[in-house]
Amino acid sequence: MYLKTLTLRGFKSFASSTTLKFEPGITAVVGPNGSGKSNVVDALAWVMGEQGAKSLRGGKMEDVIFAGTANRAPLGRAEVVLTIDNSDGALPIDYTEVTISRLMFRSGSSEYAINGDGCRLLDIQELLSDSGIGREMHVIIGQGQLDRVLHSGPEGRRAVIEEAAGVLKHRKRKEKALRKLDAMQGNLTRVQDLTGELRRQLKPLGKQAEIARRAAVIQADLRDARLRLLADDLVTLRTRLEQEAADEAAIRERRTETERALAEAQEREGVLEAEEAEQAPKLAQVQDTWFRLSALKERLRGVADLAAERHRNAAEAREEERRGRDPEDMEREAAEIREQEEMLRAALDEAQDGLADAVEQRTGVEESLAAEERRLQAAARAAADRREELARTRGRVEALRSKAQAGRSEIGRLTEAREEAEQRAEDARVEFEAFEAEVVEDPALAAEHQVVQEALATAKDAAEAARSAVDGPRRALKEARGAVASARSADQAAQKRVAALQARIEALNLTLASAADGGEALLSAGADGTLDGVLGTVASLLNVRPGYETAVAAALGNAAEAIAVGSLDTAEAALALLRSRDAGRAGLLIGGGAAAPSGRVPGVDYALDAVTVPAAVRPALEHLLRDVAVVDDVPSAASLVRREPSLRAVTREGELVGAHWAQGGAAGGGQSLLRMRATLDEATEDLAAAETAAGAAADELSASMEREQSAQTALEAAEAAAGEAQSSVDRAQSELDRVRARLREFDAQAAQEAKRAARLEADARAARGEVERLTKALDAANESLERDTEAAEELAMRLAESEEAAEVADEAGHDTEARDELNARVQELRSAEMEARLSVRTAEERVQAISGRADALERGARREREERARAAQRRARREEQARIAKAVHRGARTALDRIEHSLAAAVRRREAAEQAKAAREAELKVVRTQVRELSATLERLVNVVHGNEVARAEQRLRLEQYEQRALEEFGLEVESLVAEYGPDQLVPPDPEKGEDARPVPYDRTVQEKRAKVAERQLNQLGKVNPLALEEFAALEERHAFLTSQLEDLKKTQRELLGLVKEVDDRVQEVFGTAYEDTAREFERIFARLFPGGEGSLSLTEPGDMLTTGVEVAARPPGKKVKRLSLLSGGERSLVAIAFLVAVFKARPSPFYVLDEVEAALDDTNTQRLITVFEELRESSQLIVITHQKRTMEGADALYGVSMRGDGVTQVVSQRLR
Repeated sequence: MYLKTLTLRGFKSFASSTTLKFEPGITAVVGPNGSGKSNVVDALAWVMGEQGAKSLRGGKMEDVIFAGTANRAPLGRAEVVLTIDNSDGALPIDYTEVTISRLMFRSGSSEYAINGDGCRLLDIQELLSDSGIGREMHVIIGQGQLDRVLHSGPEGRRAVIEEAAGVLKHRKRKEKALRKLDAMQGNLTRVQDLTGELRRQLKPLGKQAEIARRAAVIQADLRDARLRLLADDLVTLRTRLEQEAADEAAIRERRTETERALAEAQEREGVLEAEEAEQAPKLAQVQDTWFRLSALKERLRGVADLAAERHRNAAEAREEERRGRDPEDMEREAAEIREQEEMLRAALDEAQDGLADAVEQRTGVEESLAAEERRLQAAARAAADRREELARTRGRVEALRSKAQAGRSEIGRLTEAREEAEQRAEDARVEFEAFEAEVVEDPALAAEHQVVQEALATAKDAAEAARSAVDGPRRALKEARGAVASARSADQAAQKRVAALQARIEALNLTLASAADGGEALLSAGADGTLDGVLGTVASLLNVRPGYETAVAAALGNAAEAIAVGSLDTAEAALALLRSRDAGRAGLLIGGGAAAPSGRVPGVDYALDAVTVPAAVRPALEHLLRDVAVVDDVPSAASLVRREPSLRAVTREGELVGAHWAQGGAAGGGQSLLRMRATLDEATEDLAAAETAAGAAADELSASMEREQSAQTALEAAEAAAGEAQSSVDRAQSELDRVRARLREFDAQAAQEAKRAARLEADARAARGEVERLTKALDAANESLERDTEAAEELAMRLAESEEAAEVADEAGHDTEARDELNARVQELRSAEMEARLSVRTAEERVQAISGRADALERGARREREERARAAQRRARREEQARIAKAVHRGARTALDRIEHSLAAAVRRREAAEQAKAAREAELKVVRTQVRELSATLERLVNVVHGNEVARAEQRLRLEQYEQRALEEFGLEVESLVAEYGPDQLVPPDPEKGEDARPVPYDRTVQEKRAKVAERQLNQLGKVNPLALEEFAALEERHAFLTSQLEDLKKTQRELLGLVKEVDDRVQEVFGTAYEDTAREFERIFARLFPGGEGSLSLTEPGDMLTTGVEVAARPPGKKVKRLSLLSGGERSLVAIAFLVAVFKARPSPFYVLDEVEAALDDTNTQRLITVFEELRESSQLIVITHQKRTMEGADALYGVSMRGDGVTQVVSQRLR
C-alpha cells in the first residue's frame, strides 16, 4: 500500500488544479521558502480527516480555501483528492485503488467521499486507522512537531506509541462501554427505587382491596333495599295521582260560566271600541285639519314677515363704491415705466455690445499672445501650427455664417407662429365674453326654495317636540322594565336562596340523623318512655359562645357527639338497649356526681367559661374541660403547655396540644356535631329571613309590572303623536326634494355652461401661453443670431489678424518684444472686460426691476376693472330680490286672510267630535270595569285550577325524578323496577342466614332498617377506594415486570464490566509489546545517529501498564546530561527523530510524510539521517519536504515547487531513479 496521486484544487496557494504522482520509495519536495511546499503536507493531513485549524497553520478552517491575490480573485471552495494503491489489501475495502476526497465551501460546509460515494468523516478515519495510519496522524511529521514530541511529556510519548500500535480503537471500545455503564447505573438506581417504592405500596393497597371487596357486598345489599323503597314510592305516588285527577269537574264548570259572561262583556267592549276606532280617524282628521290650518297660518305669517324684512333690507342696502386707484392712471403710469424700460434695454444692449467688443479684443490679444509663446517655444513647429489654426478658424467662420443663416430662417418661422397664436387668443377671449352674458340666474326658483325650506324647518321643529314628548314615556317605560327585571331577579334570587337554605337544612338534618347512629335509638327510647333519664345530645344541650365552637368541639372530641344521661344506671340500661336492638354504638355523657376541683392558672382563657350547660351535666362537662385553655395559635399553645404541663391548649381553629398528645393540621372535609348543630341553627334563622325577603320581592314584582303596563300605554300615545308629526315632516321634505330637484337641474345646466366657459378660458390661456412661448423663442433666436453674427465677425477679424501675424511671425523669429507688448495689452483688455461686465450686470438688474413694476401696475389695473364690474352685478341682483320679496309679501297677506276663515270652521267641527268621543268613553269605562271584575273572578278560578295542576305537576315531577333516579342511579326502567322490586314482590333471604332461609313479603320498615344497617356498615368501613382491586392487580404486575428488568440490568452490567476488563488486558498486552519493540529500536537507532552515545526509553509507572508514561533518556557522546532541554537544537531534533523512527520501525505504516525534519542538522548528521531513511524505504513510502541537497540526492523522485508572480503555486517533477 502506498500513496499514488494527490490532486489539489483551490487549497491554500494551489489555486489551479495540481496533481502530484507518487511512487514507492523516497519522494522529495523542494523549493524556496514561501513557495507552498508545506501546503502539500497540510493537504495530505486535511484530506485524511484533520479537524484542527491550528494543525493546518490557520486560524479557522475556511483559511484553507485560496484567498486570492492582487491579480487573481478568491475561490469559493477547496478540494483535495488522494488516491491510495491498495493492491496488497492493507485497507479493509474491496478495491485495489481507493480514492479519498474532501471538499469544503467558504460557507463552512464540507463533503467527504470514498471512491466517489459520499460518506462521513468517521468512515474515512475508521478506514485509515485499521491500516496503521491512525487517527492522530502520527505518520505526518510537520514543522515544529519534533520539539513537541520531546516536550509533550511521558503521556504524549505514550500516545504516539499507542497510535502506532493501534491501541486507540481498544480505548474507544472501553470508553463506549464505560459510557454505557454510566448511563446504565442511573437506570439501575431508578429501577431499584421504583421496585422498593412498589413494595412499600403493595401492602396498604392490599388492605384497601380487601375493604373494597367487603364494601362491594354491602353496597349490593344497600342497592337492593334502596330499589325496593324506590319502587314502593313510585307505586304510592302513582296511586295518589289517579285519586286527585277526579276533583276538577266542579271547578271547571264554574270556570265555563264565568268565561261566557266575560265573553259577552268583552263583545260589548269590542263594539264600543269599534265605534271609537271608526270615529277616531274622523276626529283625527278634524284635529289634523285644525292643526294644519293653524300651522299654515303661522307659516304664512312668518313668510309675510320674512318677505317684508327682506324687502326692507334690500331697499335700504347700498354698496359703498370702491375707492381704489383709477385703472387708466395705473395704465398710463405703466406705459411711462415701459418707455423707461425700453431706454434701459437700449443702454443694456450698448453695454452688452461693449462687453462683446472687450471680450473679442481680449480673446484676440490672448490668442496672439499664446501664438507668440508657442512660436518662441518651438520655432520649428510654429509654421505648421499657424497653418492649422488658420484652417480651423476659416472652418469656424463658415460654420457660424451657416448657423446665422439658419437662425434667420427660424426667426421668420417663429414670427409667423406668434401672430397665429395671438389671433387664436383674441378669438377665445371674444367668445368667452359673449358666453358670460348668456348665463342668468332664476330668482323665482331661489325664492320658492327658501319658502319650502322654512316650512320644512317648522315641521321638523314640531316633529322634534313630538319626539321629545316621546322621550319621557320611553324613559319611564325603560325604568319600569328595569324595575321589573330587578324585581324579577330579586324574586328569583330570593326563591333560590330559600331553596338553597331548605336543601342545606335538609342535608344537615340528614347528616345529624345519620351521624346519630345508636344515639338516635336512645333518643327515641327516651322520647317514648322506654328508657328514663335520657337528657338529649350533648351538642343540643351546649350553648357555646360565638367563635369558640371549633375549639370546644376539638376539646370535647367524640364527647361532643355523645348522648347525655342522668346517671350511671341509665347509662347501663342504655348500653343494654343498644345491644339487644342491634342499633349500633353510641357515646354517653353521664351526669350527676361531684364537681371537678376548681384550681386554675391565672390569666388563662378556659374553654369551660365559653360554655353554658344544664346543671345535670355540668359536673361531667367540668371533668372534660377543666384543664383545657383556649389560645390564638399553635405557638401560644405550645408555650402554655411548656409552662403548665397539666393543661391542654386548643386554638380557635381546633388544633389541640397537650404535654403527651397533640392533634390538628389542615382542616378536614367533615364537621363535629356541635359545629353542625350551630350551623343548622344559623341556617334556620337565615331561612326565615329569606322567606320574608322572598315575599317582599314578589310584592315588588307585581307593583313593578303594573307600572310597566301604565308606561307602555303612555308611550304608545306619545309615539302616535310623534308619527303624525313625522308625516308632516315627510310631506314638507317631499316638497323640498321637488324644489331641490329643479334647482339641481338648473345647477346641472349651469355646470355644463361653466365647463364650456372653463374650456373657452383654457383655450384662451393656452393661446396666450403659446404667444408667450413663441415670443421667448423668438427673442432667444434673435439673441442667438446676434451672437452667431458677432462670433463670425470676430472670427473673421481673428483670421485676418492671424494671417498677418503669421507673415510677421515668419519674419520675426524669436523676437520677445512683441510678446511683452501683447502681455501688457491682455492685462489692459481684461480690466476693460471686467468693467464692461459690471455695467451689463447693473443694467440687467435695473431692467428687471422696472419691468416688474410695470407688470404689477398692469395687473392692478385689470383687477380694479374686474372688481368694479362685479359690484355693478351685485347691485342689480339686490334690486331684483327686493322686487320678488315685495310680491311674496302681498301674496302671503291675502292667503292669511282666507286661512283665518277656514280655521274658525275647523274649530267648530273639532269641538263637536270631541264631545261625542267623551260620551263613548264614559260608556266604555263602565263596560271595561265589568270586564275587569269578571276577568279577576276568572283569574282566581284559573289560579285554583293552575294550583291543582301545579300540585299534580310537582307530583309528576317527583314521579319523573324517581323514574330518572331509577334509570340514572340504578340503570333500570320503571316497569322493570316495579316488576322486579315492587311491594308485591317477595324479598329474597339474606345469604348469611344459610340455605334454609325463605323469601319474605315486603315490609317498608324492615327495608328501611336494612338500608340503615348497610349504610352504617359502609360508614364503619370508612373511605373505600373503589379502584383498589384493579390498582392492586396492576401494581403487582408492574412490580413483577420491574423485578425482571432489574435482573436484566444487573446481568448487562456484569457483562460490560467483563468487557472493560478484557479491553484493559488487551491494551496492556498490545502496548507492552509495542513499547518493548520501540525501546529496542530506539537504542539501535540512537546508536546510529549518535555514534558512541547512549539512549533509552523507560516507563514512569512500570506496575501500571494502562496509564504509565514513557520517558526518554539521551546522552550524546562526551556529554553527561540528564535533561533533554540542555541539549542543542540539532541534538534535540536527532533525539526526536530517533524516537519517531523507533516507533516507525517497531510498528511500520505504509507511508510517512516528513516536513523539514533535518533543517537543524549539519551535513554529518544529515548523512546519518539519510541512511535511516534508506532503511525505512524498504518497508514504507517516504515523502520528505527538504532544503538539503544531500536529502535530495538520496530521493527517488523530486518535485520542485515555486510561486508564480500571481501568488499561485506551480509544481515541476523529475524522476531520478
